[in-house]
Amino acid sequence: MDALQVFAGNMRRLRTEAGLTQEALADRSGVDFASVGRIERAERDPGVRTVARLAAGLGVEPVQLFVDVPASPSKADSTTKDA
Repeated sequence: MDALQVFAGNMRRLRTEAGLTQEALADRSGVDFASVGRIERAERDPGVRTVARLAAGLGVEPVQLFVDVPASPSKADSTTKDA
């Protein structure tokens, strides 16, 4: 996954975990509502100032938007077998 997709996925995950709509995040961060949507769809590459504003609006450090969080393993993957 490229950096923009990681950023977009983290932004969406953090926003929904915070219980925010795209519009609420736009209001809290001072970023245009349409831009929030385009960034979450990985259609727009945000600049450094926008990243800082979005992170502040989400209440996180900017680096948290770039961390590649692996998908949760499925139940089948986490099943252990006794030997």
